[in-house]
Amino acid sequence: MSMKLEEITVEAMKLEIKSRAELAEKLILSLDTPSDSEIEHLWVCEAERRLKEFQEKKVSAIPADEVYRRAIGEIS
Repeated sequence: MSMKLEEITVEAMKLEIKSRAELAEKLILSLDTPSDSEIEHLWVCEAERRLKEFQEKKVSAIPADEVYRRAIGEIS
């Protein structure tokens, strides 16, 4: 364990149990949340997958005006 991490741990252990639980929850949630670069990478992969499916004619394109008409219809 690095000295900085060890210092933080020592200070965290001085907190009351409720505060330690809140800190633990925040730390655990931070592990589940992807970083901005991870999110960007996931979107790029998704865009590439969709483009490949389109190029291989596995899916067909829908004109934008049709997409907008459907979207507006679902809102109404």
